[in-house]
Amino acid sequence: MECKPKFQTDRKKEMMAIHDAMDVLSGKWKIYIISSICHYNKRRFSDILNDVVGISNKMLSKELKELEINKLVKRTVLDTHPVTIQYELTEHGKTLQTIIHNLTDWGIAHRKEIIGEK
Repeated sequence: MECKPKFQTDRKKEMMAIHDAMDVLSGKWKIYIISSICHYNKRRFSDILNDVVGISNKMLSKELKELEINKLVKRTVLDTHPVTIQYELTEHGKTLQTIIHNLTDWGIAHRKEIIGEK
C-alpha cells in the first residue's frame, strides 16, 4: 500500500486530518480508556480504573470529560445507591473500534518482532 497523495493539496488535508485525530487522542491515557470501553458495551468508572493500570481517579475523570466533549464517550448516571456512573462509546466513538483492534494486533506483532517470539 502506497502512502503518497495524488496532489499536494491532498497531502495538506491528510496532515490536517492526522493533526486533528492526534489532538483528540493525544496523551498517555485516552487510547487505553477507549480500549477499555471498546471491549465491553458499558463500563463503570471503577472498571475502567482497574483496566488502565497506573491512572489516578483524577486523571481518569479529566480524560473521560475530554472524551465526552469530543463526542467519543457518553456518560450515564444511574439511579442507584450509591450512584453508579456508566460510560459507553457513542456512535462516533465506535468508529475508533477498527483502529483500536488494528493497534492491538500491530502491538502484538511488534512485541513478537522485537522480543523474537514466534
